[in-house]
Amino acid sequence: MEVENRFNVVKSVGEECTHDDELRELLSKKASPVCYDGFEPSGRMHIAQGLMKILSVNKLTSAGCRVKIWIADWFAYMNNKLGGDLKKIKVVGDYFKEVFQAAGMNCENVEFLWASEEINARGDEYWPLMMDIACKNSLAKIKQCMPIMGLSETEELSAAQILYVCMQCADTLFLKADICQLGMDQQTVNLLARDYCDDTKRENKPVILSHHMLPGLQQGQTKMSKSDPSSAIFMEDEEAEVNVKIKKAYCPPDIVEGNPCMEYVKYIILPWFSEFTVERDEKYGGNKTYKSFEDIVTDYESSELHPKDLKDALSKALNKILQPVRDYFKTNSRAKNLLKQVKGYKITRTALSKEMEALSVNAPSSASSAAGLQMSEEVEKKYNIVRSIGEECIQEDELKNLLAKKPTPICYDGFEPSGRMHIAQGVMKVTNVNKLTSAGCQVKIWIADWFAQLNNKLGGDLERIKVVGEYFKEIWQAGGMNTDKVGFLWASDEINGRGGKYWPLVMDIARRNNLRRILRCGQIMGRSETEVMSAAQILYPCMQCADIFLLEADICQLGMDQRKVNMLAREYCDDIKRKNKPIILSHHMLPGLQQGQEKMSKSNPSSAIFMEDEEADVNAKISQAYCPPKIVEGNPCLEYVKYLVLPRFNEFKVETDGGNKTFKSFEDIAADYENGELNPEDVKKALVKALNIMLQPVRDHFKTNERAKNLLEQVKAFRVTR
Repeated sequence: MEVENRFNVVKSVGEECTHDDELRELLSKKASPVCYDGFEPSGRMHIAQGLMKILSVNKLTSAGCRVKIWIADWFAYMNNKLGGDLKKIKVVGDYFKEVFQAAGMNCENVEFLWASEEINARGDEYWPLMMDIACKNSLAKIKQCMPIMGLSETEELSAAQILYVCMQCADTLFLKADICQLGMDQQTVNLLARDYCDDTKRENKPVILSHHMLPGLQQGQTKMSKSDPSSAIFMEDEEAEVNVKIKKAYCPPDIVEGNPCMEYVKYIILPWFSEFTVERDEKYGGNKTYKSFEDIVTDYESSELHPKDLKDALSKALNKILQPVRDYFKTNSRAKNLLKQVKGYKITRTALSKEMEALSVNAPSSASSAAGLQMSEEVEKKYNIVRSIGEECIQEDELKNLLAKKPTPICYDGFEPSGRMHIAQGVMKVTNVNKLTSAGCQVKIWIADWFAQLNNKLGGDLERIKVVGEYFKEIWQAGGMNTDKVGFLWASDEINGRGGKYWPLVMDIARRNNLRRILRCGQIMGRSETEVMSAAQILYPCMQCADIFLLEADICQLGMDQRKVNMLAREYCDDIKRKNKPIILSHHMLPGLQQGQEKMSKSNPSSAIFMEDEEADVNAKISQAYCPPKIVEGNPCLEYVKYLVLPRFNEFKVETDGGNKTFKSFEDIAADYENGELNPEDVKKALVKALNIMLQPVRDHFKTNERAKNLLEQVKAFRVTR
C-alpha cells in the first residue's frame, strides 16, 4: 500500500509517464530514488518555472525521492542566453535558488548542482560519456531534439546546439537519475537517454515523467515566454501587476480547451490549496469552493461560472502564493540585489556573429606585404627551414615576425591513431619535425585518441586506439625523429587534466559557428559535407579548433586536408579580437600508389607503403605503381622523390644504362623525365633503393624490440575500416 501511495504521488507530477510499470517497480525496490530536474538560468522566473517546479519537487520529496536540480549554466551559455555572458548567467542561477526557497520549496532532500562545477569535478567521467552519445547518434536524430531549446530542426542552428543535446542526454546518466522530471518539451532528449541505454545494454533506464507546459496569458501562446512580458506572470510581480495581467488574459466564456486561466487553476491553484474558492455576490450564485477541476469545468461550460469571477478568484489565489516571494525580495538585501541585476538584463538570445558569418573557411586572410620586415641572417635561415615544410603558409610575414621575436615557437602537429602507419605519415612527419626542431621550434604532437573514437576509427575501441598510438611513437623514434624538443601528448589525458579551460573553449567555438560552417570542415575527417554524419563529427572540428588554443600553438603544421579547421581557428581569433593568431603551415598530401588515388589509405593496402613493409613488399608495390613516361603531373613516384627522398638525402641517385646521375633539385629531375632522358624504370629502381634505406631501421627495430614487435602484431590484427 505504501508503494502504491508513493507511486500515485510521483505519477501525479507528470502529464505523461513513459513506463508506469518501471516507475512502480523502482519505488518498490528503492526507498530514495534520484530524480533529475533542471533549468537554464536566463532572465526572471515566471510561475510556469517557479510554482510548477515547487509543486513537483515537494511531491517528489514527500514520496521519498532525492531531487537533483541541475543549474544548467553552461547550457544557457551554449544557447546564447544573456549574450552568452557566464557572469550574468551565474547571477540568474542564484536568483532562481532564492525564488524557489522563498516560495516554499522543501529543500531538505534537494541538491542544487551547478552544471559547470559538477562536470569540471568529474570531467573524466562526463566527457567520454557525452562523446559516446554523440558517436552513437546521427546528426539528423540530434536535430529532432531541438524543441528542448525552443528551436525547430529547420532553423539556422549553431554547432553548440548539437553539443547541447548530447550533453543534456549525458546529464541524466551522469547524475545517475532514476527519474527524469522535466517538461513535455524536453521529452525527446529524455527518450534519447533511454535509447542510449538500450544501445549500450545499460540497465536501470531512467523513467521519464514529463510535466504539463503552462501556456502564456494570451490566445495561442503555447508557453510562457520571458522575452514577452505580456505572456507571463513573474514570481515577484506586484499584486497590481498580477491583477492587470490576469484581467487582460485570454479567457473565452464557456470554453475550457485552450483557456490559460482554466489551466492555471488546474495545474497551480488546485494542487497548491487543494481547493479553488470563487467569491461573488449572491445574485451571481454566491461564494463557492471547488474541490475538483471537473466541477469547475462543468460550471464554466454551463455559464454557471463567469470569466470575470474566475479571473478574480485566480488573481486572489496567485497573489496569496506569491506574497512570501515579494516580501522576501523586499526584505532580504542579497535577494533584492540579485533581482535588481536580473531585471537589468536583456533576455533574448544573441544571434550568431555577423563577422564570423562573413568570413570564409576556404579563403586565406588577405596577405600583407613582408617587404618592410628586416630579418637577421639567423632568422632568415630559420624561416627558410620552417617555410620549406609547407605547401602553403598563411601568412608568411607573420611567420617571419614570429621567428624574429620568439626563439622557441610552439608548433602543433597531430595524428589520429588508426591502423598501420604509411610513409606519408611516417617519413614525412619525421622529416618535417626534424626541420622544425632544427629551427628552434618546440613541437607538440597531439595523439588524438578521443578524435579517432569520435570518427569511429577501429570501431571506436579506445583500447585499440591506445595501442596504435604507442605503435606510432615507436615508429617515429625508430625512423629517426629527433625527439629532444618534441612532446607526445595524449588528447584524452591533456583534456581531462585541463577540462575547465578546454571545454568552455569548445563550447564558445561551437556557439559562434553555425552548422553549415562546421559541416564544411568534414574533410578533416576524410568525409564530405554531404555524407550522413553522426553528432560526433560536428563535435570533432570544434574540438580540433580548441586544441590549437589549449596547446598555445604559434604554428599549426598539418596536412592540406586539415586546412579548413585551421582557418576556423584564425577566424575565431578575429571574432574574439585575439591578436596572436596561429600561423598555418599546410604540408603536401602524398598520393596513393595507383592512378587517381589522392592520398594513401590504410584501408586499401594497394595504395600505401607501410613503415615496416619488408624490402620485397616495397619493391613489389613500387614496381606496380602508376608512373607514366614523360608525365610529371599526377605521377606518385615522382611525388615520393620530391617530398620524401630529396628532403631526407638532399639528392636523388639514379643508376641508368647510360651511367649514374645524381640530382640535387626536383626541377632537374622533372626536366630529364619530361624529355625522356629519365625513364620510369630507372626512377622506380632508385626510389625503391632510397625508400628501403629509410625504412630499414624501422624494420630492424620491430624485429629486435619485443615491445615494438608485440605492438605491431596487435595493430596488424586490427581492422582499420570505419
